Amino acid sequence: MGKREAQVKTNAMRELDQAHISYTVQTVEGEEEDISRGLGLRLAEIMGVDPASQFKTLVCVSPTRDHVVCCIPVASELDLKKAAHAAGEKSLELMPIKQLEAVTGYVRGGCTPIGMKKRFPTLIDETAQLFDTIGISGGKRGVGLVLDPEELASFLDAQFVDIVREG
Repeated sequence: MGKREAQVKTNAMRELDQAHISYTVQTVEGEEEDISRGLGLRLAEIMGVDPASQFKTLVCVSPTRDHVVCCIPVASELDLKKAAHAAGEKSLELMPIKQLEAVTGYVRGGCTPIGMKKRFPTLIDETAQLFDTIGISGGKRGVGLVLDPEELASFLDAQFVDIVREG
């Protein structure tokens, strides 16, 4: 049995399969337990890809306790004011890590916008449109998915907007 066949499917992979959206799985051995800052940059370096094409998933909370999912390049910082404006919210703050798994079904370092317990409004930084394919988490630490950003946005009913902090 090949390594690809042995790969356990995550919720994200199952949803993409059901929607007939093609993707490639990338795994990085030994990274499953390391959740320190800069993991996305390290993974991009290990895989030999442009870090600007690799996106992390952040979950935000509005004052009314609504959730908004934001996907931004791994080396960037989320601009909460821009994200709130794009989401039609008064303000947003990052969801506390301790709530992440209960709300999304994913752990820190393995959070992806696909296959969460509930579908939330999703914003993808507009720079994703500069690439034919982008990388996102596959729903487990050390597992990434490479797919077309337009197909991702269409599947999630997401908007491409400028949501990263300048400089």
